[in-house]
Amino acid sequence: MKIATWNINSVRLRMPLIEKYTQSHAPDILCLQETKVIDELFPYDALHALGYEHIHIHGMKSYNGVAILSKMPFRSTEVHHRVGKEDCRHISINLDDSICKNGMDIHCLYIPAGGDEPDRTVNEKFGHKLDFLDEMNRWFQDTYTPDRNVVAVGDFNIAPLEQDVWSHKQLLKVVSHTPVEVEKLTAMQDSIGWVDAMRHFVPEDEKCYTWWSYRNRDWTKSNRGRRLDHIWVTEPLRDRLKSLDILTEARSWEKPSDHVPVMVDLDL
Repeated sequence: MKIATWNINSVRLRMPLIEKYTQSHAPDILCLQETKVIDELFPYDALHALGYEHIHIHGMKSYNGVAILSKMPFRSTEVHHRVGKEDCRHISINLDDSICKNGMDIHCLYIPAGGDEPDRTVNEKFGHKLDFLDEMNRWFQDTYTPDRNVVAVGDFNIAPLEQDVWSHKQLLKVVSHTPVEVEKLTAMQDSIGWVDAMRHFVPEDEKCYTWWSYRNRDWTKSNRGRRLDHIWVTEPLRDRLKSLDILTEARSWEKPSDHVPVMVDLDL
């Protein structure tokens, strides 16, 4: 089973890129963030034509929005609201035993970016991000035991490791790599013993990026990237991890997202 995640930065604008990616890489399940469209205007027909008959979404106009596109049927779907907001950042689906022994839950997350100033006393957005992480930590502990088959993917908006950013020292005070964010994301990862699937394949001492700012005129030359997009699996799925693909070249496609798609293959 190939599971991919991609902050698409407007699903309707990037439909040609989604078509290109799904035709070349054929993910069975594709999770999208920042779809930026209300549910009524979501491009169902175009995605059905690509083979994704089963779609679970929660979107809003011009902002946020998450989607799970699947070639396999869902047993159930859920929309989750976090920290008192209904801002379209977390949905999940359940696959039944016929697809995965003992079933599987897949969560698509878009963790708040957190604004520019890493201080919740002057930046409400940063406080929102920290509260979101705390709530997710508690929620995963309350909802699952470590022996369940669970996958969490999405734009987590945090690059936790030193080699997840182009300069650890220069970014320590920049939102997405500050110690408090890393601490809270690590606590969330520890909640049910999540396995960082990307770092399962890429050693922690090697650079690994999934995002490059639009502000970089020549992103390939400067290569000032960050690993903001993640795929986590619970322990029972660790030995099922077969391969990883980070499609870096997608950052150079015409009218690209600033994120690139990331995919793992699970041998079920």
